[in-house]
Amino acid sequence: MKKTAIFVIAFLFALLLWNVFVYSGDMTVNVDGDEIGGPLGALLAMLFAGGGTLIAVLVMLVVGAVLAVVFAGVGIILIGGLGIGAAVLALAISPLLLPLLLPLAVIWYLVKRSNRNRIIREQAV
Repeated sequence: MKKTAIFVIAFLFALLLWNVFVYSGDMTVNVDGDEIGGPLGALLAMLFAGGGTLIAVLVMLVVGAVLAVVFAGVGIILIGGLGIGAAVLALAISPLLLPLLLPLAVIWYLVKRSNRNRIIREQAV
């Protein structure tokens, strides 16, 4: 598959070069009703197309930068709002979670006490 892709790309490139060198004289540019043809028309067509492409690239970069700044600002506001909402939600349901936190506190106390006793025994030896 990779070998055929190389041949296909080389063939398409050869067709592009053939088209540029053989048929470029048939290009015409229409400027204010005047048709400019021949090699000068081909040169002007490539110049205008390249200039338009450069302008399009510049516009896309500027739009991308503006969107990145706008969406970053919106993202920061959104994450801040979610954080505040999570804090408010935690404060609202914290009294309801108290029965779940009591067994957790007892287990935590027992584990901490056993670790403290083990450390004391290791220091005594």
